Formats: sequence, structure tokens, C-alpha cells
Amino acid sequence: MPLYTADALVLRTYKLGEADRIVVFLTRDRGKKRGVAKGARRARSRFTGALEPLTEVQVAYFEKERRELVGLNYAETRRSPLKFDNQDALGYVSYFAELLDEWAQEADADDRLFRLGASMLDALSAGAPVEPLARYFECWLLRLQGVYPEARGTLSDEAMAFLAASRTVTPQQVGAVPASRAVLKELEQVHRALITMHLEKNLKSDRVLRDLRKHN
Repeated sequence: MPLYTADALVLRTYKLGEADRIVVFLTRDRGKKRGVAKGARRARSRFTGALEPLTEVQVAYFEKERRELVGLNYAETRRSPLKFDNQDALGYVSYFAELLDEWAQEADADDRLFRLGASMLDALSAGAPVEPLARYFECWLLRLQGVYPEARGTLSDEAMAFLAASRTVTPQQVGAVPASRAVLKELEQVHRALITMHLEKNLKSDRVLRDLRKHN
């Protein structure tokens, strides 16, 4: 039963039994994994604070052949969204993590997808505005998966200019790209329609984002 170590992004967790959790995490070199974190729900768990969505961790896990679930030995926090002061940023963390979870394939390494997720942590920690950043993330995610169509004729010139600029700047720089609220809303509607069409369902984090907007 080999022991693997890897850099990973936590995507989601859910309860298992009385004290454990199932953890879905994206590794840089071995794709998406699902593992059991024993005792993770106990008050003094060694996993405390390390299993929040989009937390960057170093994990060690055991993997048995023909077993779907791996056994998490430890998860050491490298960077945590819990340290962000911006409440809007915290709301978008779950959205980014959910999209990564939906698109990442089990045990199929995709370094580009991992780097895209990690770059959201970079940008949020640097204070990048969340609405332009979300449009940037959606655009790149859809492009990486090959499902972003040529939008000429269906998007405004301003929206096309934002998309063109998004291909040449880092996530930390996206706040400097000109984009009105109307343009960001236009892109959001197009991206959500594409996401819903390809996933064939609505995202659970949509409700969180709607609640955020009500309070802004």
C-alpha cells in the first residue's frame, strides 16, 4: 500500500459516520482524489482548518489498488482562504472550488487546472476584485475544457475587449482591465449559460453568490 505526498487543493468535504469526513481534493500530479480523513470532525482533529474549500495543502495519503477512496494520513495547510479579510472573497471561494470539482476528472492529472485554482488564491490574497476575477476564472476554465465558443456577434465590443485582455494578464492584474458592471453582468450570463448547459445542472454555490449580492 504505497504512500503518496502531493500538493493539493481541497474542493469539498462531506460527513462520513460519526467522526470522519470524505475529502475531495485536486492534486497537481495525479488528478482528483477522494479520501477518508479519520476523526476530522472531532474537536481536536489533526485536520482542523485544513479541509476548507480551496485551501492549498500538502497531503499524504495511502492508496490501495481497486479502492475508490484513499486514506488521508495528514493535510498540512499551505495557504488558507480563512485568512482573507474580504467576505466577498470568501463567498467566491466555494464557487471556484465547486467548478473545479465539477470539471476535474478522477485520477486524471491536469496541471493547468490545478494552476488555475491556485492562481485564484494568489489573486484573492492580493486583493483582486471578485467580480472581474470570477469572469476571468470562468473564461479560462471553459477555454481549458474546450467549451468556450467563438462569441463574436453575440457579445458587446466591451465584453470582447475584456475577454481579449484576460488572455494577456495574470489574475492579480484583472482588476486593471476596464469593465463596467453591465459588461461583467453580460459575461456572467453567457458563462453561466455555458456552464449549466455542459454540466446539465445548476451549481449549489449560486445561492451563496445571490445572497452576497443582496447585501452589497
